Amino acid sequence: MFLYCGIACRRKFFWCYRLLSTYVTKTRYLFELKEDDDACKKAQQTGAFYLFHGLAPLLQTSAHQYLAPRHSLLELERLLGKFGQDAQRIEDSVLIGCSEQQEAWFALDLGLDSSFSIRASLHKPEMETELKGSFIELRKALFQLNARDASLLSTAQALLRWHDAHQFCSRSGQPTKKNVAGSKRVCPSNNIIYYPQIQVNLRELETAAWFSHDEVATALKRKGPYTQQQNGTFPFWLPPKLAISHQLIKEWVEKQTCSSLPA
Repeated sequence: MFLYCGIACRRKFFWCYRLLSTYVTKTRYLFELKEDDDACKKAQQTGAFYLFHGLAPLLQTSAHQYLAPRHSLLELERLLGKFGQDAQRIEDSVLIGCSEQQEAWFALDLGLDSSFSIRASLHKPEMETELKGSFIELRKALFQLNARDASLLSTAQALLRWHDAHQFCSRSGQPTKKNVAGSKRVCPSNNIIYYPQIQVNLRELETAAWFSHDEVATALKRKGPYTQQQNGTFPFWLPPKLAISHQLIKEWVEKQTCSSLPA
């Protein structure tokens, strides 16, 4: 018994150490890409790109969920070329993460730039056909994505929106310029650096967290006032039944429940 416990503890320690080591390695790699434009450009050569249009991600349908396809730099250049667009458009992409094997992941919105969006909108249906997917509002698809894609696409959308809203310096009024990774914007006239908020703004939200399907399903069934639990906390609150957000959450729970039932 003692020997078994010792082996189990060593295995647990090994896996914890491995997870921590992987996290540290990925964090260091992402930091390098954010600070070194040349390294980030090099990472784009072997990286993968998630595509958006007007902040709506490109998604493909598979069974009862959505999948977020990724495209190589070569595939993206071919797509832009086919629709008469300059490959320089790729410079608007932003870094959103990386794999354990240090494959960098980027996001590019084909419909935010004012000069490009008019032309891109004309080709949007053709692009969806070519890419075998649809640009779908993230809030409508969020609960039908796996955890990784939901997190990545949420990060990407927030970062793309931030860049779209901070194209000019708040002090000089001059255009700002993003670095290759999109981790900051700089005003050339006064060297002011602007950083996106990539964490929760506690002035706007009290807190934020992920919840499992079972937790959300339990919350939907809960009736009566929200009473304090034994550990001193309160169960998370769902929007009222008349709210659209409540109906979206309910629809997602019901779809997930049906898809898990045996045929």
